Amino acid sequence: HALDASLKKQVLGLAQSTYTGFNTQHFTELLAEREGICLSRSSVYRILFEGGIRSPRKRRPAKHRCRRERYPKEGMLLQTDGSRHDWLEGRGPWLSLVGAIDDATGKVPYALFREQEDAQGYFLLLRQIVSSYGIPMALYHDRHGIFERSRNEPETLEEQLEGKRKPTQFGRLMEELGITSISSRSPQARGRIERLWGTFQDRLVSELRLAGARTVEEANQVLWNFLPRYN
Repeated sequence: HALDASLKKQVLGLAQSTYTGFNTQHFTELLAEREGICLSRSSVYRILFEGGIRSPRKRRPAKHRCRRERYPKEGMLLQTDGSRHDWLEGRGPWLSLVGAIDDATGKVPYALFREQEDAQGYFLLLRQIVSSYGIPMALYHDRHGIFERSRNEPETLEEQLEGKRKPTQFGRLMEELGITSISSRSPQARGRIERLWGTFQDRLVSELRLAGARTVEEANQVLWNFLPRYN
């Protein structure tokens, strides 16, 4: 059952050239998808280990946490957030990835790169999700000024008379669509999308490197090709 020596040499060559920096699982998947080399993850790991190549992604021991139960059905709750990162690894500017993850399924309905995390990015995100999947029941987000007004911001006379704060532009959109707005108080409370960013900062960064993306437009093309495969 030993693997052919020439096949091992080919796998090692690809790991040290085209797919440098890819983690073992991701590399195994792309060998099958792009190179027609169908091997198990354990076989690929063994080939790389024997060749002195270690997976660049360090896996930390799992911490025990009492996690909130997932919502029972797709579309009931979306967690949304932005991730500012050196996605292009110095080939271009730092970008913000704005996206959402379905709480029930872990599916990413849409995401896009922006030069900054801005309200327009979230408008575009929600428009695409509504067009493709329908209106979610609720959005779970941080306390960014895009979603809600700061409590430190003084109330206007009109707000004092009405007894409530006026919503932000994005808040108005959620109200008009009938979407419940839920704010979290910490990144740990939005654990699913925080873990998603960790995965994307490994896998998506490698895909962007493989494609040689240098601009926000090129990065989005890679992202939109990547999402269906990721899901």
